[in-house]
Amino acid sequence: MSFTSLTFLAFLAGLIVLYYVLPRKLQWMLLLAASCAFYLCGGAKTIGYLAFTALTTYAAGRRLGALNARWRALDAQEKKAQKRAHDRRRKGAVWLVCLLNFGVLFALKYWAFLAGALSRRTGLSIFAPELLMPVGVSFYTFQSIGYVVDCYRGKVQPQKNFAKYALFVSFFPQIVQGPIGRYDALAPQLLAEHTLDWENIRGGLQLALWGYFKKLLLAERTAALVNTVFSAPENYGGAVLVLGVLGYCVQLYCDFSGGIDISRGAAQMLGITMAENFQRPIFARSLTEYWRRWHISLGSWMRDYVFYPLALSRPFRALGSFARKRFRGMLSKIFATSMATFVVYFIIGVWHGANFRYLAFGLYNGVLITAALLLEPLFVRVREKLPIRWDGWLWHGVQMLRTGVIVFIGRYITRAPRLTTALSMLRRSVTDFSLSQLRGGTIFSLGMTRLDWLVVLAGLFVLLAVEVYQERGGRARALLARQKPAVQGLVTLLWLAALLLLGALGGYTGAGFIYAQY
Repeated sequence: MSFTSLTFLAFLAGLIVLYYVLPRKLQWMLLLAASCAFYLCGGAKTIGYLAFTALTTYAAGRRLGALNARWRALDAQEKKAQKRAHDRRRKGAVWLVCLLNFGVLFALKYWAFLAGALSRRTGLSIFAPELLMPVGVSFYTFQSIGYVVDCYRGKVQPQKNFAKYALFVSFFPQIVQGPIGRYDALAPQLLAEHTLDWENIRGGLQLALWGYFKKLLLAERTAALVNTVFSAPENYGGAVLVLGVLGYCVQLYCDFSGGIDISRGAAQMLGITMAENFQRPIFARSLTEYWRRWHISLGSWMRDYVFYPLALSRPFRALGSFARKRFRGMLSKIFATSMATFVVYFIIGVWHGANFRYLAFGLYNGVLITAALLLEPLFVRVREKLPIRWDGWLWHGVQMLRTGVIVFIGRYITRAPRLTTALSMLRRSVTDFSLSQLRGGTIFSLGMTRLDWLVVLAGLFVLLAVEVYQERGGRARALLARQKPAVQGLVTLLWLAALLLLGALGGYTGAGFIYAQY
């Protein structure tokens, strides 16, 4: 069930009515039933994977809770005698559930790719069955593993009611493309009793409409240009290739952020505040900051459950000790953590999918971010010697442009069908670039009509104006809320009319979200 379909809108509207009509004690049960129905509409054959993750992580949480309760009942002498065995059991529960669930994730996303690569290299026939990819498998797997680790660390108490835990795993607004929720922040809201709050309805509706604006009016229109160029890149010169990649940047930006806004808006209308997952990355002044702003919940998950455990592990402590003996200055202090950072960004690249281009994308980001960390002491010394105002708007603009170019180059890698195609497109974008390639009506033969171009350019102007206002500390929805009710209603109706006329009625409906495949 696509977020952009009329079926989903009817489903959400009916759910909201029932949610506030039913007794509040039954609200969480209704959410669970609705989430299961939503997931079943996306593929009944794949719900077993979701059930497996929910069951195994629930069991692991209960196991950790029982071990911790038993540990608290011991006296000091017994704790001293049994500490090693207790730690081994707790770690064993975490490792087992991680191996099971990440093993399923590996089989679904990477086994066919690995088996094919090995078959080509060795000539052997390696079994690789075609498996249906569940919707949001990476998101609910990461979220559930995060819960288990939090139980291990004592941050949360294990949920005893399996149905209540299953709601946390399967809550439908987040299942398509996140955000990756934390149990202590999300579960209490899901299980709480909510009364009808028109402010939540109004704010959630406005946020969802803003998401539909980005998805239907911008992402779906630029998708036609992107698909045309990338379907046969060998037919175009460098200028057209650059235009196609720029279109993909717009498509991905609006597709992902629009989907997040729809998700958070739907949840807000149900009285639930989901974690922020996108924070205007076009204003980032470094590649690290860009990814912190792009997929906030994934970045924080990697930080808490991969980076810190890795950086504090025995091998990386040994690496840090080695670096302090071999290197001098700041490099000796940050070498080990820089290597941990590289591993994290490489994993994020691989997380996007099973393809050599995603491996290259992970390496691309990991190498650049790690190099920036390692070279930061040199940059500091250079900045101290140059008579430039480093905190001025001009330098900030240069940093944003530099970051944008780096991200732009990376988009060649993630969108091209193969890594060799991406490298070829990059080369021709430089060696065969001429603005004359866009003349003579060429841009109108790439899948977008004159009306499409007009809508996209006007929409990008509106989007940029809103994001500049937000980046300066303004709150667009709060600004609208301060207006008279008649003005708010008129703006909402005009916005809805534009979405219908230029979006839904123009045929831009029912398309899936790019991040849903991850």
